[in-house]
Amino acid sequence: MNDKNIQILNTFTLDNIPDLDVAVLGALELFQKEPLPKIKLDVYKRPLVVGSGNAEATGRIIFQDVDAIFASESDFEAKLKSIENIDGVVLVSASGGKHAPIIAKAAKEYNKHVTLITNTPNSPANRELDHKHDYDEYIFPKNREPYTYNTATYMGMILSYTGEDPVKIYEFIQNQINKLTFTNLSKYDKFYLIVPPQFSGIIRMLQVKFIELFGRNIARDVETSEYVPHATTVAPSDELFISFGYDNNTWGEQGKRLNIPLPEKANYGAMMAVGYYTIAQIQKQHKPYFKESIASYTKQVSKIFGNKINPIVE
Repeated sequence: MNDKNIQILNTFTLDNIPDLDVAVLGALELFQKEPLPKIKLDVYKRPLVVGSGNAEATGRIIFQDVDAIFASESDFEAKLKSIENIDGVVLVSASGGKHAPIIAKAAKEYNKHVTLITNTPNSPANRELDHKHDYDEYIFPKNREPYTYNTATYMGMILSYTGEDPVKIYEFIQNQINKLTFTNLSKYDKFYLIVPPQFSGIIRMLQVKFIELFGRNIARDVETSEYVPHATTVAPSDELFISFGYDNNTWGEQGKRLNIPLPEKANYGAMMAVGYYTIAQIQKQHKPYFKESIASYTKQVSKIFGNKINPIVE
């Protein structure tokens, strides 16, 4: 197996931060050699699944077929107070830090057992666990990545749920996506991503990735193909429509459409990988907003959270 992207991730510095596609391929290389723990989804009858940003979206994907309640750091306590039949809290957090220990501690105060799904051993949230059951904590493998990329982290959790083969996804990107012509993406500062309806849970993850990489410098919409007709294009603009898994012959002007294939029988792991890989092509052709700002940003949020957050997550 070729692990050239892992090698890049293991050696980059703030002076040569890799684009998101390296993190995607590096994650798929990692999962070809590292086993993924299998999460027991039936431990609770009605869990409260909590996460922030892409962790919340990951939790929604993993527990989509479970009678679960979903929350973020903003509303988890209100749901603990108001929904009596919650019988446990599943906390999804790559770092196990920031809001995670606060959420775990609050859950215990409501006498709710906590399961932590993370990538970080001995994290702050780990100290709030029972450490009596095999389902108290699931630790997934991760790569060294720029802060907020969180590609290997949440992709591993999703692949554990879907059971997809990382080798096949890796080969599909190399053999199919790399043959596409990603030209003139720099012409656009607005993009509309259209995903198949069965992947509605990926919408938030793609939105967050745009926010992290581009802020408000590049506009984006992400919707399912079923939702697009609902007055989302009333006010036309000079944007590129990117569709995944089907040929868009309707939305956007001809010449301003890009159709991205998905593997046959694709699940959320492939959708995440191909989606992130496509966003990376936009990243490559625009100003490096993320790379120029991540060091100063992590200094700022370190003060907010009261602990040091590094621009490179080891």
